[in-house]
Amino acid sequence: MPSAGAIALSHRLTGIDAARGLALLGMMATHIIPLYDGGNPTLVGTTFSGKSSALFAVLAGVSIALYTGRGRPHRGEPLTADRRGLAVRALVVAVFGFGAGIVQTSIAIILVHYAFLFLMALPFAGLRVRPLIVWAAGWLLFSPVVAYRVRPLLRDSLAEAELGHNPVWSDLLNPATFATDIFFTGYYPVAQWLGYLLVGMVIGRLDLDSVPTQTWLIVGGIGVAASAKRLAGFFMYDLGGLPALLSTEQGRQVPLEAAMQVSLSPVEQSGSWWWLASAAPHSGTTLDLLHTSATTAAVIGLCLLATHWNRNLLLPLSEAGAITLTLYTAHIIALSIGPADDSPPGQVVLFWIYAASALVLGAVFALLKWRGPLESMTSTMTATARGNFSQRV
Repeated sequence: MPSAGAIALSHRLTGIDAARGLALLGMMATHIIPLYDGGNPTLVGTTFSGKSSALFAVLAGVSIALYTGRGRPHRGEPLTADRRGLAVRALVVAVFGFGAGIVQTSIAIILVHYAFLFLMALPFAGLRVRPLIVWAAGWLLFSPVVAYRVRPLLRDSLAEAELGHNPVWSDLLNPATFATDIFFTGYYPVAQWLGYLLVGMVIGRLDLDSVPTQTWLIVGGIGVAASAKRLAGFFMYDLGGLPALLSTEQGRQVPLEAAMQVSLSPVEQSGSWWWLASAAPHSGTTLDLLHTSATTAAVIGLCLLATHWNRNLLLPLSEAGAITLTLYTAHIIALSIGPADDSPPGQVVLFWIYAASALVLGAVFALLKWRGPLESMTSTMTATARGNFSQRV
């Protein structure tokens, strides 16, 4: 995400910034180019939907791991200082998110959810890689089941279990609905998405400068991603999961097979345990979280390997990735006030204009040795919160 999770390092991993830049461009594509064409999923819909936002979330976990000591997490007062810094970072990002929420846009803005993910990650900030692996695996496995059981109860007990819009300050006056939407019923349910941060923290605790580590991220990521999709296909088509879902009330309300290729977020996903067997984007199931975490690991590995011998090989992407909080926010505002072109060629042209602008702005900021304004504000407040330990990262 925005690079609110990015940190200053004496040996900055430009491959991580490049991966963040790719995530930004992927999100721009899903915001500008339609995900469906005549009811059929588009290439953008099947390629980037669910994966770009997951990449942001996993990279946030990587940044947290780097921020808290990389392979040797901080202990004692330094760790306490880290947690203060992360908490303030979350608060600042939430303020940005609530402010962006007032913009008239159809984009599901991730910032407030992202801030809560940072807060949820605080208890895990001092863990080494092995306990993090256990927590990440358990979260990916069990949080979708908990969410499946809890969502109907919340919908039954609350008049409005979903905000139906991006979070704004006034939503805090209705804390029950706000919390339900943020953690369970919103577009980026924190209860399940914390798994992405934990996966990212596992990756960030590894020796990311090592070619074997980078290679394993690529090979393992591709293998796990393919296996998750293959297993979901077995459940859906060989064991009868898809016909069972098509027979539910929710499954009859949407073109389900197309939605399962692009996004199940608009679907309530209740009435059948078979919902938990899909790997559809934005379904929040174990197989979806596993598939998108694995594709993210492969992308991170590729970017790290590409920049291993030449840190500047992916320079345009890494420079944009270093200021993605600023670029993401500017992108949202620009889309809300800019001219619209609903023709397919016009949408593709508009995407490339936005993508080129992001890359150029990243290059200009890097050339002038400027930080993005939102990154600078976040970094200053975080360093202040960390106090005397701000120079030890």
